[in-house]
Amino acid sequence: MSTPIDLTALKERQKVAWASGDYAVIGTTLQIVGENLAEACDVHCDEEVLDVAAGNGNATLAAARRGGRVTSTDYVAALLERGQDRARAEHLDVTFQVADAEALPFADGSFDLVLSTFGVMFAPDQSQAANELGRVCRSGGRIGLANWTPEGFVGQMFKTLARHVPPPAGAQPPSNWGTEAWLHAHFDDRDFLLQVTRREFNFRYRSAVHFIDIFRHWYGPVHKAFAVLPPESAQALENDLADLINRSNRAGEASLVVPSEYLEVVITKR
Repeated sequence: MSTPIDLTALKERQKVAWASGDYAVIGTTLQIVGENLAEACDVHCDEEVLDVAAGNGNATLAAARRGGRVTSTDYVAALLERGQDRARAEHLDVTFQVADAEALPFADGSFDLVLSTFGVMFAPDQSQAANELGRVCRSGGRIGLANWTPEGFVGQMFKTLARHVPPPAGAQPPSNWGTEAWLHAHFDDRDFLLQVTRREFNFRYRSAVHFIDIFRHWYGPVHKAFAVLPPESAQALENDLADLINRSNRAGEASLVVPSEYLEVVITKR
């Protein structure tokens, strides 16, 4: 019989990983995803909006720019500080609060709109995180998500990392959130109406070497993976990542443009 996974310990490991490096270096390049999601969710002025696992605040800023009254949350305080700097620069009135996606400190039905871009999908207890999104959304409100798919580039990148630094036995892949079957299982048709659109985000770098250098230094999960590997194993990981990146590149040898599929999800709470 397998030993149940310690989700609390896994969460602490993840928190350390996301606090390492500087996710904002990567996160700010993804801003267009937050803008597209805010439009898909049709943010209205003065709606109460919650951004869950907000990171450096892409969806936060997008909703605030459209007049939403936004509360931006993450369990890593340093990431929220990046979002605060960005909101301050644009004179946007946003509330920032440290909060766990699996135990949101808000009453049932507190928000008209609940957002997460490539954030809540990394919560260790996936079912609990999904329950929390639904709980704090009011009846008639919306939940807007952007989730990497297993088949897309980022999903494949995480599979590559897992071959070299295996996750704890029993840990669920974040890319579950990027499958329609998983979403329908956790947001069932009796209580929720799902609209799912497949989109692509283009990573744009000079080369595979440039991409790996940026992610190795600044993107928490990749940064930690390289940090725990001895030199020979780290070189093997670098080689496998370079192979994946080059196979995915649609720009030829002169530059790097790597499309990565994600699901844009708008869920209406009945």
